[in-house]
Amino acid sequence: MSTIDNIALTLVIIGAINWGSIGIFKFDIVAAIFGGQGAVISRIIFTLVALAGLWTIGILFKDKVPQEQ
Repeated sequence: MSTIDNIALTLVIIGAINWGSIGIFKFDIVAAIFGGQGAVISRIIFTLVALAGLWTIGILFKDKVPQEQ
């Protein structure tokens, strides 16, 4: 996998953890750290996570190279 794939997957994992904390605890980690959901940095992070999610759709459909046994 490329570096951008790894970055995208990391951002998707961060987003998943954040959504899990919202769903389970009603606590938005990103908003709490960066000054609320309306803060510019929070909105940038939310946007990057969304773009990373879209990028990983491509990873899902990449051709797989069969491994030799």
